[in-house]
Amino acid sequence: MLNFGLSDYITLTRTRTNDSIKLDQRNVKIRENENGLMAISYIAPIFEISDIENFFDDVISSEKIMMDIGQTGEFRVSFRGIIDGKGKNYPQNIDHKIILLQQPICLDNRINVQETGFSKFVLKK
Repeated sequence: MLNFGLSDYITLTRTRTNDSIKLDQRNVKIRENENGLMAISYIAPIFEISDIENFFDDVISSEKIMMDIGQTGEFRVSFRGIIDGKGKNYPQNIDHKIILLQQPICLDNRINVQETGFSKFVLKK
């Protein structure tokens, strides 16, 4: 357990179905750019990675997801995609996935976010 009574998990909950998944924070690295795009790198055993793949299997791009880091309170993000991040530096029983989320927040009310989008990020296929 982390100090100060916080949870060791990041919880992602699909708002449409109310399904949720918990990610162990010891296996997570979160990065965010100035456009609000978050990359959650999750390095874990293959069986845990398959749970993540199953959870996001039918999630569509821009679907709303609630995120709670260590039980500090939920906030809404938009799902952008999931990328296989496996590299040659990981052992056979470890895998690496990158979950891309974006906060749908625009501080400037003069910008129509529906037209401009939140960032110029595009998933490579």
